[in-house]
Amino acid sequence: MEKKLPVGIQVYGLRDLLENTPENFKSVMTKVKEMGYDGVELAGLYGLEPEFVKKTLDEVGLTPISAHVAFQEMMDDIDKVIADYSVIGVKYLVMPYMAEEYRPANPAGFKEFLPLLNEVGEKIHKAGMTFLYHNHDFEFVKLENGKWGYDEMFDAIPAENLQSELDTCWCDVATGEAPEFIKKYTDRIPVVHLKDYIKKGEVKNMYKLIGIDEEESAGDTGYFGFRPVGFGQMIWEPVLAAAMDANAQWVIVEQDEHYELEPLECARRSREYLRILGW
Repeated sequence: MEKKLPVGIQVYGLRDLLENTPENFKSVMTKVKEMGYDGVELAGLYGLEPEFVKKTLDEVGLTPISAHVAFQEMMDDIDKVIADYSVIGVKYLVMPYMAEEYRPANPAGFKEFLPLLNEVGEKIHKAGMTFLYHNHDFEFVKLENGKWGYDEMFDAIPAENLQSELDTCWCDVATGEAPEFIKKYTDRIPVVHLKDYIKKGEVKNMYKLIGIDEEESAGDTGYFGFRPVGFGQMIWEPVLAAAMDANAQWVIVEQDEHYELEPLECARRSREYLRILGW
């Protein structure tokens, strides 16, 4: 069988099992390993010491691939962020979300933001790790120069200081071109996020789904909801083929909300679906 990439899971999707009960960390990680995942992407440490997280992941046999860390936390104390995650052994530090004032739709704020992004990425690179950017849909707006805001970020910053962790769901919502964006970032996209969804009709406030209530939902006539990989409307074969062609190192399953299903059941379904495709 053709060699495939290792499959990780973003622990944010399992936060309900850990936020108030960090003592469950080992049992949850053990279940993740038993499902056939190879690694994890962390999203906070739930008050656990980095040494404990490293030891637990070593014992369970999961690779600590990467970690989502709020950009403000990086700005406040990048040295501590680097120190903590170096202990755990992650290779990639990831900016998970861009505050509204920095987005491409606000040209002045976006221009101010790019040097900050470069500065953090340079420090992470000098520490022997790689800085990745994880998108939503708001990076995919066209600037006055005709370029996508997403592309402008990567054009403005050297590859050694910033690489892509494309969230395929949000890219698909915004452009319908997730495989094309993966290929565009060949050799600059070590991690690809696999996230599935269903969208019907007009949806005005999709961020309420990830706990960010940005605007009123009055007038919503549609539906937007996350699904396990293979249970939504994404077509996965072209995405996975593009990840291979672009020399990605990992694919990571992410599901922000689970609705009537348990988080671990969703994680299991995603992994089983990828297995059906030979991954």
